[in-house]
Amino acid sequence: MTERNFTVIENEWIYLKDGTRLAARIWMPDDATSAPVPAVLEFLPYRKRIGTAPRDESTYPVFAAAGIAGVRVDIRGSGESDGVIDGEYTPLELANALELIEWIASQPWSNGSVGMMGISWGGFNCLQVAALKPPALKAVISIASTVDRYNDDIHYKNGTQLAAQLSWAGTMLAYQSRSPDPAVVGERWKEMWLERLENEPFFMEDWLSHQRRDDFWRHGSICEDFDSFPVPALVIAGWADGYRNTPLKAVEGMPGKAKALIGPWVHKYPHFAYPKPRADFHGEAIAWWNRWLRDGGDAAEETPQVRAFILDGPRPALWRESDPGYWVAKDRWAAPAMLELQLDEAHRLVASPQQRAAGRALLRSPLDTGTAAGEWFTSSPDAELAGDQRTDDAGSLVVEGDVLDDELVILGRPVLRIRLASDSPLANLAVRLVDVHPDGTATRVSYGVLNLAHRNGNAQPEPLTPGEDHACAVELDACGYRFAPGHRIRLSISTAYWPTILPPPFDAKLDIDLSALAFSLPLIGAHERIDLPAPPNPDPLPKYEPVSPGESRRWVERDLQNGVTRYRIVDDGGLNRHPKNGLASRDRRDETWTIAANDPLSMTGETRWTCVLSREGWETVTHCVSTIACDEGHWLISDSVDASHDGETVFSRRRERRIPRDHM
Repeated sequence: MTERNFTVIENEWIYLKDGTRLAARIWMPDDATSAPVPAVLEFLPYRKRIGTAPRDESTYPVFAAAGIAGVRVDIRGSGESDGVIDGEYTPLELANALELIEWIASQPWSNGSVGMMGISWGGFNCLQVAALKPPALKAVISIASTVDRYNDDIHYKNGTQLAAQLSWAGTMLAYQSRSPDPAVVGERWKEMWLERLENEPFFMEDWLSHQRRDDFWRHGSICEDFDSFPVPALVIAGWADGYRNTPLKAVEGMPGKAKALIGPWVHKYPHFAYPKPRADFHGEAIAWWNRWLRDGGDAAEETPQVRAFILDGPRPALWRESDPGYWVAKDRWAAPAMLELQLDEAHRLVASPQQRAAGRALLRSPLDTGTAAGEWFTSSPDAELAGDQRTDDAGSLVVEGDVLDDELVILGRPVLRIRLASDSPLANLAVRLVDVHPDGTATRVSYGVLNLAHRNGNAQPEPLTPGEDHACAVELDACGYRFAPGHRIRLSISTAYWPTILPPPFDAKLDIDLSALAFSLPLIGAHERIDLPAPPNPDPLPKYEPVSPGESRRWVERDLQNGVTRYRIVDDGGLNRHPKNGLASRDRRDETWTIAANDPLSMTGETRWTCVLSREGWETVTHCVSTIACDEGHWLISDSVDASHDGETVFSRRRERRIPRDHM
């Protein structure tokens, strides 16, 4: 196909029916009014002007050169768009997206067919908008997203509360505190900014008010009605990210509509993600859009239903540039055959033991077990990824198999079935599948967590009856992995996984029936090895002018005198200026989690953000602080925002809430 010239429309105002004005950046193929083109919408709260500009500028010019318009719109209350954001994936947000699709399809340059795509927020809302069946929306590409907002997002995981929930609430508080750009909106920028500062919600208040899977979480969870999902969906994720379950859930729920692509990546687009190997996302996307937005051949439709990278024994490292492994394809995905491992009389993990283990094991993990877990939400292949598991295994119940004589390759979700009693009505369980290398290095392959009050479902929690045996199952995250000959398979179980999940109000002791333990691994089954094209440009992101450097650090402090552990995070992107629009930005996060050795009620979390927007002769700065603590019956949260313009304070606010704990 001949590449087309295109024009970048830096700002286009799109008016909604209620008069709200949304800001769009559009990459428009030339002569589109005489030869109409399809368009792709991405709808985000992250600022088209500078926030997502690098990745937008790596992708939408390629789309436009292929004759596909790119329409990148700031959600209400973000960037230069009017109004105030009202939460994540709200009915108002989705209704606005429907209006945008209708607007795009009605333009003289549009052929009437619209696609929608995005990573994370944009990956979420493109699936949710598609489920509303706007006539012009013909296909979606969803990256690092979810089909189940309760169990596979940054808030809760099988009834446990993720620490990332505070991190994300603090992030959104900070992002939404940033001012509009006067160069785009004019003199009313300060009025718009103060309206946002005064009225922006603290998202965590909503999230903590819905601690079980109720209608709040069912809204936007397309797994509630997979059968009626109307359009083809290419669903992409990375094994190193928290959103790794979605592609397989999508193809299981929508076998005739969804295709899955899973690489080794963190939370990034596949053409610039780490760890490598990368994938040619632009080629994949253009083939997808050509097929579904203008009937341009069957290449996208004929791709296998599942393509996945099989990790081949990566080792924990300070920086994982590339992971060893290979690509496989499965033309049709089906529930995998499961290899069930049980404990034999020597407490080894084996298939079909002649005699199963007898007896029980007591388990009460140190409350700071989990500091080698990395982070749920990963953006860099460094200390954000899980480290050597021997640190966490020291506080866990650990069982393993013999040294492998033959390889074992898995693809899917492992499951642990276990019977246990607790001395407390509430307890958490964390389960890890670990690859033990010949030298003892321990790589985490997958993990799962369970609030045991949610063992029979997330809608109606049931506290444990202390001293009584309860059967439960823990489904671990999806994984694709080769255990090599000479390695061992390890199962690690703990009652804490801090700070990934926050502790229940009791430091529970579990009494585990070893004879009932069964650990099932999903065998890869029939497949084909494939080559997946790498991106033609190995360095696709544009370079912006660095004004001052940033830093990224993660470390653990253990106060041995007072029995307190602190987990510390610093992420600072530095001050960078866009070379064309002149806007410079800096976002810095300082986060600290604290817990005492034997007191789950000592847990605290604090995230501090400083956000700077500036250009010559103008600067806005916001300082945002979000905290969480607890007592036995409540979550205690607070948020504060302080904003200044050219060094003068223009806004200051602090809010505190006590929210009852609901079986947590």
